[in-house]
Amino acid sequence: MTTAGLLLAAGAGTRMGTPKGLLRDEREVPYLDRVLGTLFEGGCETVTVVLGASSREAAGLLAEAGWEGDPAVRLVVAEDWSEGMGASLRAGLASLSGCAADSAVVMLVDLPDVGPGVLARVIAAAAGEDSLVRASYAGTPGHPVLLGRTHWAGLLDTVSGDRGARDYLAGRDVVAVECGDLATGVDVDHPEDLPR
Repeated sequence: MTTAGLLLAAGAGTRMGTPKGLLRDEREVPYLDRVLGTLFEGGCETVTVVLGASSREAAGLLAEAGWEGDPAVRLVVAEDWSEGMGASLRAGLASLSGCAADSAVVMLVDLPDVGPGVLARVIAAAAGEDSLVRASYAGTPGHPVLLGRTHWAGLLDTVSGDRGARDYLAGRDVVAVECGDLATGVDVDHPEDLPR
């Protein structure tokens, strides 16, 4: 089974005060660079990065980190990014229509403690193009979320606003993969949430 990574990093980060794709960790590594590495180390063969707010600056960070020109990395701009996560997910999934991957793993840019082990565990739980797999942390659903290829068209027709795939997943059999032993899965929304 082949898996494409889908990194959503299009939001403006209004609560953070800056787009989260422009954040750097305590070692000054850009979040975008770190999460791209996590997706590849966790088992993705390609990664599509969905940008929106401050897309030029974010693309510059990726170039600075050495990803520019990497054939396994693709940048997509969600022109309607201000509608919310649903717009980013639509743009990312639409861009994957021509790829040969059996599934896509959706990852958010603002999950600082989610590492390759979580990705690998979620990918390993997939059983083909019909799979829907979601990481959970102490029983609470989170990201990453693996979407088998047969679900992409249905998601493109239904995702909207800031809910992403939540409504689509709610009515289907989703395999929950407990990852609380590897990470908290907590996102950073405010400056005080940033790791020190």
